[in-house]
Amino acid sequence: MLQIDLLQDEGIVTLAPHGPLEKADFERLSEVVDPYIAAKGSLKGLMVDAASFPGWESIGALLSHLEFVIGHHRKVERVAIVSDSELLKFAPHVARHIVAAEIQQFPAKENARALAWLKGNAAQDR
Repeated sequence: MLQIDLLQDEGIVTLAPHGPLEKADFERLSEVVDPYIAAKGSLKGLMVDAASFPGWESIGALLSHLEFVIGHHRKVERVAIVSDSELLKFAPHVARHIVAAEIQQFPAKENARALAWLKGNAAQDR
């Protein structure tokens, strides 16, 4: 299950996986962010807060994840990955070549710093 929180005033969505990602997670995520994007044009940021990478429940879930990324990456300005997972630390290096958003990885427990970076606080830029 994916915990999804939209910080409306900031235009930032936070994601916290609690177990393998499911196809329904990306359907729910679209239901949350699509109306916001339709009204505002884009999201300022997206934060993934995951101690470890939980994987996907099925191939269908992986495909739904990829479809979400392909359909939304030009509508998200910044992505913060908050994790000590080796896979998630490496992900931004690959994703930079695929997605339009600026991506930054932060150590686990540095949510406040990641959120400040998403908000555009220059002091938090690395």
